[in-house]
Amino acid sequence: MTSAITIEPATLYIVATPIGNLGDITLRAIDTLKHVDLVAAEDTRHSGLLLQHLGIQAKLYPLHDHNEQQKAQQLIDRLKSGISIALISDAGTPLINDPGYHLVKACHEQSIRVVPIPGACAAITALCVSGLPTDRFCYEGFLPAKSKARIDYLNQLMEETRTLVFYESTHRIIDSLQDMLQVFGTQRSLVLAKELTKSWETVIQKPIDQVINWLQEDDNRQKGEFVLIVEGYHKNTADDIDPNAIKLLNRLQQELPLKKAAAIVADMYGLKKNQLYQRGLDSKDE
Repeated sequence: MTSAITIEPATLYIVATPIGNLGDITLRAIDTLKHVDLVAAEDTRHSGLLLQHLGIQAKLYPLHDHNEQQKAQQLIDRLKSGISIALISDAGTPLINDPGYHLVKACHEQSIRVVPIPGACAAITALCVSGLPTDRFCYEGFLPAKSKARIDYLNQLMEETRTLVFYESTHRIIDSLQDMLQVFGTQRSLVLAKELTKSWETVIQKPIDQVINWLQEDDNRQKGEFVLIVEGYHKNTADDIDPNAIKLLNRLQQELPLKKAAAIVADMYGLKKNQLYQRGLDSKDE
């Protein structure tokens, strides 16, 4: 086996870089970054430090969310002239919630060869240690910043049976989890993975409300880069609901709006509000 790579002219290389621990850079990635003509980077200052650590002198070109659509054709023209280019992001695999889509799409449209140099990816790293099903999963990236839009988006995923994978930031981690709790309830397991491959790496699996409590016990736990992995939806039949909960729901419906009644019963019995709301609608049709 050999790590050597032959750099081809007029070729775009998609190169994964470490998400934390610099030892996770692959030998192929190092060889590629050493020998390409140009490195397109999300943040040239950040990537410059990585290249310096690796002892690589490379010509850097900024390619980020704000300029990609304008700069993609310039890079295509350079590729057509015969130079080789590596695309890297600040951390992990390019295009996975990072810039590069417009460039890669344009390469395919204009018959430019694109070669993957695989490596670290936070979503996959977290998924493989989550203890949740990995045979089918759904990557959703970052949720919307505003609560209403976030709840609307989560409601669309309410009955998604695949394991759900999200990214979240320090500033929105509590708010996003509280919205997940409102939509998904307390029954689903959630895995929180933070600072993966770094010194303060943490992976915990608990119901969503307990994860919120864990974060709120120490403000330092709310700092870092987060991957959230949520158990997929499992259909519950009416027989799965405590008969006493159904009885209380039916009684409260006589005095309160169904939405309010469902929320009260869900809180008392640890059930999903949406499930009880649907049960209440079904009972009206019977």
